[in-house]
Amino acid sequence: MSKTKPKEKTSRQRTIKPAENPEARESQLVSLAINLAERQLVEGTASSQVITHYLKLGSRREKLENEIKEKQKDLISAKTEAIHSSKRIEEMYADALNAMKSYSGTNINDYDEYEEYDD
Repeated sequence: MSKTKPKEKTSRQRTIKPAENPEARESQLVSLAINLAERQLVEGTASSQVITHYLKLGSRREKLENEIKEKQKDLISAKTEAIHSSKRIEEMYADALNAMKSYSGTNINDYDEYEEYDD
C-alpha cells in the first residue's frame, strides 16, 4: 500500500454577499479582521501589534473601562427619560389647572391674559 500525503488546506477565496448598508458592511469587515487575527495567532504568525491588541482586550483595565462606558450610557438614558418625564408632568399640571379653571366657571382665556403680567 502506498501512503498518500495529507491534503494541505487550500486557500479558497470566499465571496461574501455585499452588505445592504454601511453598518452591516463595517460589521462584515470587522468579522473578517478578527478571523484573520485568530488564524495568525493560532499559526504563530501574528504581529506584535495584533498580540498586544488582544492582550489589552482581556486585561482588567479594559474590562473596567468598558463597564464604565456601559454605566455612562445607562446614566445618559436615565437623564433623557427624566427630562421627558418632567415635560409630561408639566403638561399634566397645565391640563389639571385648565380643568380646575373651567370648573370654577371662569373662561380659561381670561387667565392667560393675567398670567402675562405676573412676571
